[in-house]
Amino acid sequence: MALFSSYLPQGAGWLPTWQLIVAVMAVFNSAQNFTTLKLTRRIYNNVPPETVTPLQARTFAAWTITSAVVRGYAAYHLNEKIVYDMALFTYLIAFGHFASELLIFRSATPNAGVISPVIVSTTSLIWMFSQYDFYVKTW
Repeated sequence: MALFSSYLPQGAGWLPTWQLIVAVMAVFNSAQNFTTLKLTRRIYNNVPPETVTPLQARTFAAWTITSAVVRGYAAYHLNEKIVYDMALFTYLIAFGHFASELLIFRSATPNAGVISPVIVSTTSLIWMFSQYDFYVKTW
């Protein structure tokens, strides 16, 4: 168990661990998007199924794995302003994407596939904004 815990982020508070958890979940989401359309079509469930293409799913997977890398890196380097800011922006972009698909483009309707990333991105944004000065020393 000590070997496993040595790989976990050693930063103060729970935010570094949260970053790692979200990053790991994103890796699994990316793998799913690279291999099947089943869950992707559940997210974009308000459009004809044939419009959710393998290309669109792979593009979504590429974005998701990119955000996973940024968040994973942030888990171990949360005190670095640029890294913190980049991680924060990944959540802002995710929130913007899912909110716009729900409210503007209407390609999705509220369901677990859409609501869960909205909850994760909103929670992360609030948490990161509120803890900015704790993790990023600007003096």
